[in-house]
Amino acid sequence: MTISSSRTARQQRIVSILSSRAVRSQTELLGILAADGIDVTQATLSRDLVDVGAEKVRVGKSLVYAVPGEGGDRTVRVAPDGQETTSRLAQRCHELLVSADVSANLVVLRTPPGAANFLASAIDHTSVRGVVGTIAGDDTIMVITTSASTSRTVAARLMAYTRKENV
Repeated sequence: MTISSSRTARQQRIVSILSSRAVRSQTELLGILAADGIDVTQATLSRDLVDVGAEKVRVGKSLVYAVPGEGGDRTVRVAPDGQETTSRLAQRCHELLVSADVSANLVVLRTPPGAANFLASAIDHTSVRGVVGTIAGDDTIMVITTSASTSRTVAARLMAYTRKENV
């Protein structure tokens, strides 16, 4: 993954990390960022955590960093477990996905008018193996994958969620 060295890109990566896994310390977060090729000092990281609104919250017997939800929701959210995000994606596909077409390393998804951003967000917040990212319009989503074979697998998986028994 190539990440810009800008403050905004770094802070977006921090939010992405804190939204996807439990991070217990700034030292742990520094290590994760370093593995991504982002070199940052502890002082800068501390300022970034304040800027993104991260807070330490109790989960079980330990404290982990959490960030506020999207869309102006200032409620601090702990990173959901993988099963929770996958079931959310399955539910969104069942409700919103109309069709999926594959072309090379792209999957083109169709939704009812106005629903594409909602489904794309669910895909973006779920670790779907091989998905690089999504671009959403009004009723169409382009899912970029790592290869043509991955595109076929992703399309089949998302369409499987449209069947009632898979929700």
